[in-house]
Amino acid sequence: MKSQKHKILIANRGEIAVRIMQACKDLNIDFVSVYTAEDKDSGHVTLARELGGEESIYKIRSYNDAGDIFSVADETLCTAVHPGYGFFSENYRFARRVTERDRPMIFVGPSWKVIRDLGDKINTKRLARKLEVPTIPGSDRAIYDELEAEEIASNLFEFQEKQGVKYPVVLVKASAGGGGMGIDEVYSLEEFRHVYRQIRNYSLRTFNDEGVLIEQRIFNFNHLEVQIVSEKSGKKHIHFGTRNCSVQSPGRQKRIEVAPGFFPEGMTYSFDAQKVLDDIVAHSLSMANEIDYDSVGTWEWIVTPKGAPFLMEVNTRIQVENGVSAQISSIKGNSDVNLIKEQIRLSLGEEIGYTQDDIKLNGVGIEYRIIAEDTDNKFAPWAGEIEKLHWKEHPWLKVHTHIPTQHPYQIPTEFDPNLALAIIWGKDLEEAKKRGHEFLNEFVLEGKDNKNISLKSNLKFLAKKTNNLLEF
Repeated sequence: MKSQKHKILIANRGEIAVRIMQACKDLNIDFVSVYTAEDKDSGHVTLARELGGEESIYKIRSYNDAGDIFSVADETLCTAVHPGYGFFSENYRFARRVTERDRPMIFVGPSWKVIRDLGDKINTKRLARKLEVPTIPGSDRAIYDELEAEEIASNLFEFQEKQGVKYPVVLVKASAGGGGMGIDEVYSLEEFRHVYRQIRNYSLRTFNDEGVLIEQRIFNFNHLEVQIVSEKSGKKHIHFGTRNCSVQSPGRQKRIEVAPGFFPEGMTYSFDAQKVLDDIVAHSLSMANEIDYDSVGTWEWIVTPKGAPFLMEVNTRIQVENGVSAQISSIKGNSDVNLIKEQIRLSLGEEIGYTQDDIKLNGVGIEYRIIAEDTDNKFAPWAGEIEKLHWKEHPWLKVHTHIPTQHPYQIPTEFDPNLALAIIWGKDLEEAKKRGHEFLNEFVLEGKDNKNISLKSNLKFLAKKTNNLLEF
């Protein structure tokens, strides 16, 4: 670390707070953690006391209360804030406030301007197209002219037909909308004219702006990611390969992540899968270089059944699934890779200290998100008390959890019922899948709700989906 002695405020909870604490401990950096009344029994509170003593844990009203967070940071003289993921992690106003207040601190993440620019999906699409990076077909600005809108829609229908889509769909969206407001699906050019006028009028009435966005609706795609790590200078960028995040809930929430994104060595695809992986990595790095990206980040892609990749968005934060990329990586022969540690030390001003040639990717990693949810009832969250949570140790397994394993734990209804992340390694896809099944079969998870009904989890769903990982 730099000569300055740092102290990091961990502005998050649960599993990611645990992992940030552990990274700080490994880097010999002091930390302060926070918790709310609902979270008093969380494992991240226990670990904070264990690693840092009573002075390292502070109660706040809400993880979304910036005033509370800054008050703790000032009282404890923290020099940096780590937002984890969720909450303030992609809020450029919060990041700006961290770095530009009267007592400035370091934001462990990208600069606020990068967060702002890449958080704007239209701006990201324009940047991508400038660099000839493929994006989801459609407008990259609000469309106000009906003839122009019709031409875009016509081109989208034609493109989908060429891709072999049996029933093409175009999305018509109010450009000033959000949260699903002012959006409709169109199945023909004739229908488009009517819907375009409807959405335009709705947008004018609701948002005082009649601008409309027109995009292609893509079905049956695979969801891939590229893991980028960049130096604070914004001039040096390294990738840690790809991930496949296509196993999701009906609400498009990820449930299994696999690294690498495809497995051309052992599976047959209808397209050149290795070329797709190489292309999305190259495109992601070109954008990181163009915008002077300066932290850990993820470029999210969709790939059609014919192997056409399209950039979806950029996540300017550490991802839940960072560990599965680390699991298949080594740096200069060291396989103990921790991307949270990399994010912290680079944010505090260290140089990367290695080149792309120093990174080797080996084997296949699988990450399971173990969640208390009823997969037979639209993945509805389950609330109750965890009585037992246990797993067998294996050299190919890492488990991250904030759930206490020594005593019962009541899941707070205020937060998502995420219980654990399990990361499996295998020398190839078949071994990783076999070990994944072994872990899931051994995993002990028991509990009851207030009606004495047994805990519901997604373990069976994860096991079923393991059988067909990375198939397209």
